[in-house]
Amino acid sequence: MKRTLMLLVVVTLMGTPRLGVAQDFVTTAMSGLPTTTLRVEYSSPSKLRKLANYQSMRAKFLGPRLQQLEGALAQIGITEDDIDQLMIGWKPGDKEMDLYGYALGHFDKLKISDRAAANNLTPTDISGQQGYCLSAGLAGTCVVVLDNSLGAFGPLSSLTTVIDAHNGQAPSINSDPRFTSLLGDINKDAPVWGIALGGAVADWFGGWLSTQNSIKLDWGQVFQKVDSLTYAITAEDKVNLDLKLNCSTAADADSLHHVLDGLKMAQQLSWDSQNPGHPNPYSSMNVDVRDKQIGMQIAMAYSELTLANGVGATQN
Repeated sequence: MKRTLMLLVVVTLMGTPRLGVAQDFVTTAMSGLPTTTLRVEYSSPSKLRKLANYQSMRAKFLGPRLQQLEGALAQIGITEDDIDQLMIGWKPGDKEMDLYGYALGHFDKLKISDRAAANNLTPTDISGQQGYCLSAGLAGTCVVVLDNSLGAFGPLSSLTTVIDAHNGQAPSINSDPRFTSLLGDINKDAPVWGIALGGAVADWFGGWLSTQNSIKLDWGQVFQKVDSLTYAITAEDKVNLDLKLNCSTAADADSLHHVLDGLKMAQQLSWDSQNPGHPNPYSSMNVDVRDKQIGMQIAMAYSELTLANGVGATQN
């Protein structure tokens, strides 16, 4: 798991929530993500902050890009405590996937305006909306307040398309049956869940389930016959990841099953050599196959997070 429990730090551009339940926000956000989106991830920071082990998880899962974004948002007075719900989208970029999305929560519009002025940030018109473009290592990343509880964020070029989709002036992923059908296969009560399509599956694994230092894999090659991925993460006494890989054929699923079983064994051996005497989280990694679908479950104790270089290793 990787990018999630940190995504809760990403942005907050809102006022008093009016959308209420999570599903209302999900519907709004999914209808405002452009069709170029290949990955989405929902998270509920308000739920995650209630966990006793929140700070240790946050330290583990906050990657460099999100650390930069957190610093940039401070320029306009936004903190992680302002976020209630978050929906991130990704699309292919020049060097890495562009990250953008929506957030629901609390904010003080006057405070944002005053802080921006104090930091010499001039308001920018983005598809008819007033926004602020930030720096701190993420030049061109902007935020826009859409109403008194909802905001959008992303690189300027991507955010323009996001706003157009939100306004109904461009098609959204709600018109893509791949996303709409996969939504029904997810535990949407989980504080973190997501979907990846096609080539974005390899990007997800490369970021969230990166292997131990001694194991190198070409994720694109490994998952080239995978059509989609869905996952959900719950965090109670342990951090639990439940994911499903939908392959092109049953034969492809069977072949990938063998690869993942081998990866599990390699991860176990690598863990034991690097962390002797510590419980091995990969011993609980379960992989099964049913026709064209592969299921995978991983459980990790909070005490193991600081040792893990694979599951939970932050890459970006």
